Amino acid sequence: MAISVTEKAAKEVKRMMDEQKFAPDMFLRVGVAAGGCSGFEYKFAFDNQYNEEADQKAEFFGLPVVVDRKMDLYLDGATLDFCDDINGRGFRFDNPSAPKSCGCGKSFGV
Repeated sequence: MAISVTEKAAKEVKRMMDEQKFAPDMFLRVGVAAGGCSGFEYKFAFDNQYNEEADQKAEFFGLPVVVDRKMDLYLDGATLDFCDDINGRGFRFDNPSAPKSCGCGKSFGV
């Protein structure tokens, strides 16, 4: 899988899923979409639709994660983390494959 998820991010996502009382077949879907100030922005959502031919699935610290195989080019080597510090609270992507990113860190260009 092109992306990894830190233990801290996995715990936070699982906490959110438990809080919302999601069905056990739900997972985190990660991808990118056109938009943001640099051209692409990261997207993630809860989903339960898995296509064995188009998607790849992995588990990080007990969290099932699915990525469309077409996203490999954009997410290769990326890490999803959760931060709760003086700079703010939220999910952050570290993507060494993104040649440029915006100042807010929520989008990137290729």
